[in-house]
Amino acid sequence: MHDHVKRALLFPNSDNQHLIKTVPHYKNTMKISEIAIRDLLPLSLMTTPCVSIQKQAKVEEAVGLLVPYLESMTDSLVVTGDKNEPVGIIGGREVIEKVLANPTSRIFDHTTAENIMSLQITKISGTTKLKEIIEEWQKTGRAFSIIPNSIGGYSAISARKILEIGKSSMTDMSISELPKKKTVTFSMDATVNEVIKLMLKHGTRKLLLENTNQFVSDRIIIEKIATDLNYLRNTDNFLDLPIVGFGLEYAKVITKDLKVNELASIMFGMMHPYAIFKDRTISPWDICLALLSERMQEYG
Repeated sequence: MHDHVKRALLFPNSDNQHLIKTVPHYKNTMKISEIAIRDLLPLSLMTTPCVSIQKQAKVEEAVGLLVPYLESMTDSLVVTGDKNEPVGIIGGREVIEKVLANPTSRIFDHTTAENIMSLQITKISGTTKLKEIIEEWQKTGRAFSIIPNSIGGYSAISARKILEIGKSSMTDMSISELPKKKTVTFSMDATVNEVIKLMLKHGTRKLLLENTNQFVSDRIIIEKIATDLNYLRNTDNFLDLPIVGFGLEYAKVITKDLKVNELASIMFGMMHPYAIFKDRTISPWDICLALLSERMQEYG
């Protein structure tokens, strides 16, 4: 420390008070992906309920539970066994895959949750590092994990939950620096069949209507099936229906090159988070990947 600054600290008076303000204040920071999830979410780690259904329940019942929670709270439904232990999960992917193969009401009336569930269920603990969670999601292709809670059950951790960490991080990384990915689009005259095949081919849950900020998601398709189409009892040609009649939603258009934590904060406040900046689309999963960067740090 310079002598004149030391004097200002030891002998404060009206002549040298401005020197005290020049002393920099450093905080210890740490790469956010190296921190345990319980330390990143000390108050809200267990607050997202793990919605579950027994393995012998019909798919209709599973979809009825899944629709209100897709994207707004979590991404999957947990299937439980005879002792209420988690044995699998059902998300939008499992439903649209089965509907594509058999677009009739039989899939909902005569098939059980056990028959369509995925066995890729990821369990974590409070000491699991954020990096370990996201890397596991990269392997499974599904941003969803469960964590034991204090009442003997499980809580859910999804990409939406990670937005809470993203908005509280410290970074100078801007949206334009996020890795650019191919935006998958569909045309105005696309059918349900074409859209579902695009989703499965590209491993995405959302598709953008070309030249617009409107999008369709697996949630929108499943909600249409469960409501207007009465689990496909009210249609004989489901896969041939025009997708634009399903009620598309609007992605948030971002006009400024915001910092990643600022965008995460905006998306955290959205019911169904999805954003567009110039020629790129951004989902909660993109925020998860950004959090692996050394430039995403905790407030120290």
